[in-house]
Amino acid sequence: MTIVYSLTSELRIKLKNPLGMLIRGSFEETMKILKKIMKKEAPVAIITVGDTVSKNLTRNRLFPKLLIVDNRVMRREAKPFQFQADKTINVNNPQGTITEEAIKAIHEAMESDCRVKIIVKGEEDLLTLIAVLYAPENSFVVYGQPYEGIVVIKVTPDKRAEIVEILKAMENVRKAK
Repeated sequence: MTIVYSLTSELRIKLKNPLGMLIRGSFEETMKILKKIMKKEAPVAIITVGDTVSKNLTRNRLFPKLLIVDNRVMRREAKPFQFQADKTINVNNPQGTITEEAIKAIHEAMESDCRVKIIVKGEEDLLTLIAVLYAPENSFVVYGQPYEGIVVIKVTPDKRAEIVEILKAMENVRKAK
């Protein structure tokens, strides 16, 4: 496994803040608001990162092109939920890192015409950055903000540029394990 990026202590603090629009509220409230935003914005694709947010969107008939999950919620084991995906990919991605295989899987999923579920052994949080990088313009990348609600990132050239800067600030270690 090749680790391409590792989280620095400075970025760990910065990334606790939402990378997009924070929608506060309960599951029902956030889904209601998200549906209104989606009706207005008509995103070309939805990508979810995280087990709870992926489950909540699919239960509300908002079907992501790509879901990235790790079968954990709040760092605790969670029962995997069933999602009809055309393809499932398993990747290794240790906590606080982004691996080459995870990057490749996200890129391939976004290039594909089918629904893809990526199951991460390790942690999926930082893969939000890679999802924004490879998602088509005007897509939504959605992830959960613990104890607050959900975050919706609209993929734009400016948002991609912001993500590139974050990735540049991460330690590019490229070490094999």
